[in-house]
Amino acid sequence: MTTETAPANESNGDSESAEDRVRIFDTTLRDGEQAPGFSMDRRTKLCMAQALETLGVDILEAGFPQASPDDFAAVEEIARTLHHTTVCALARCQTGDIDTAARALERARQSRIHLFLSTSPLHREHKLGMSKQQVLETAVASIERARKYCADVEFSAEDALRTEPDFLAEVFSAAIAAGATTLNAPDTVGYTTPAEMVELFTYLRRHVRDAHKAVFSAHCHDDLGMAVANSLAAVSAGARQVECTINGIGERAGNAALEEIVMALKVRAPHFGLSTGIDTRKLYPTSRLLTQLTGQAVPRNKAVVGENAFAHESGIHQHGMLKHRSTYEIMRPQDVGIAETTLVLGKHSGRHALRQRLEALGHHVDDHAMDGIFKRFKALADRKREIRDEDLEALAIGQDPDATGPWHLTQLNTSSHLGSSASATVKLSHEDGHEVGEAAIGDGPVDAVLRAIERATGTDMELTGFQVRAISEGGDAQGHAQLTARHAQRDWNGSSVSTDIIEATAHAALAIVNRIERQGEHHAAQAMKSQGVAP
Repeated sequence: MTTETAPANESNGDSESAEDRVRIFDTTLRDGEQAPGFSMDRRTKLCMAQALETLGVDILEAGFPQASPDDFAAVEEIARTLHHTTVCALARCQTGDIDTAARALERARQSRIHLFLSTSPLHREHKLGMSKQQVLETAVASIERARKYCADVEFSAEDALRTEPDFLAEVFSAAIAAGATTLNAPDTVGYTTPAEMVELFTYLRRHVRDAHKAVFSAHCHDDLGMAVANSLAAVSAGARQVECTINGIGERAGNAALEEIVMALKVRAPHFGLSTGIDTRKLYPTSRLLTQLTGQAVPRNKAVVGENAFAHESGIHQHGMLKHRSTYEIMRPQDVGIAETTLVLGKHSGRHALRQRLEALGHHVDDHAMDGIFKRFKALADRKREIRDEDLEALAIGQDPDATGPWHLTQLNTSSHLGSSASATVKLSHEDGHEVGEAAIGDGPVDAVLRAIERATGTDMELTGFQVRAISEGGDAQGHAQLTARHAQRDWNGSSVSTDIIEATAHAALAIVNRIERQGEHHAAQAMKSQGVAP
């Protein structure tokens, strides 16, 4: 194990001084992973660790090696694999924990041992059964032992925000003298407020002996919904490390969300005057990776990375956005790795957003036609929670948005075998009265169904996007299939819901075929009309 640590985020090439820069200490794989529903195996942890290094975190807390053999192995593998990020292992102030953490970090290029010990009167009495003097002596002895293995040692005073300030300053002073390089004052139970956080960190920086020799750190929990606000308050009072997790996962209500802290510091740079080494364009992809690895989605209204973070339905907001983005967005979606802003069409949407979406779908309508379309759109929006592209096209060409066809699926059979191809047969009926059946072989049942529908309808489609998600729970859960296919140099979308995901996929594909056919019929009728020929 190395005994030298690289300058904070050296790999990012930042030239700021330590006072201008906030170190990002990511604990997704330790504190975050402890939360029910977020447990990860060794392979998953390594995948996430590599993504976090690419994101640019300064320190990655890989786990608690003493907790289990698997946790030890995960920390050891991450330490061996990462190249630039400092790999950190958690340890109680106990000899066995410290020695185990050191072994797990032996092959790390940059390493840190993170020690923690409770300091509050509540914890001293009911958890540790220790006096103040015993806490002091234990902390010093543990830091000195860890320093024999590693030059970078962090000391956390668990439940610091409920610890007497003078005693906390005494413990931190002793920790620096023993060799600690980072001092963490965690709000372990998410109890404090931003004003109290500023007061404490200001006090510590004034009263801890040789405070300039250590980096002060904040680790905040979200029990009262103030983890990010408290972290930023600590930063404003001189903390230069924040401990956080992707999507804010963690014990109970979670930890401070990394993406929110980083973007607050970036968007409000004139206020804070501080930077991080995070590549913010990778925030959304990293968030999505975590949801895929754990199966735990983020709420739609989650700041920065939620599905609605850059989505607007209100007509007033949409109108403003179309005129100038900054009217209702304080950051660009591209800054966090999201392709573009979404103007969601619903009952709150206005004419401007509707016209823009119709034009994107290839429908250029005059003001008179727009009056009728907008009236029908509002009536439809009152009945449907979500207005889809096929609904808009139906409105534009004067059809009933709730109508289906001209093709209908009457029969579907699929079969697949492990290690070989799949087959599908479909039977379709057309509203003109004729029926057609086709069969096809594909790489899987979905591919086979799409090929069979293409053959049956004579429509060429290149699948460019496919997503299935459960919209209910249990063995009979409904699945929502969403397809994107390219036809005639244009992308078409289709979706459907069924308890059978293959059936949902078939109906989604057929929705695309029907849209293509209806659009063709509409354009043909318009062409005949322009030539004076009755359709």
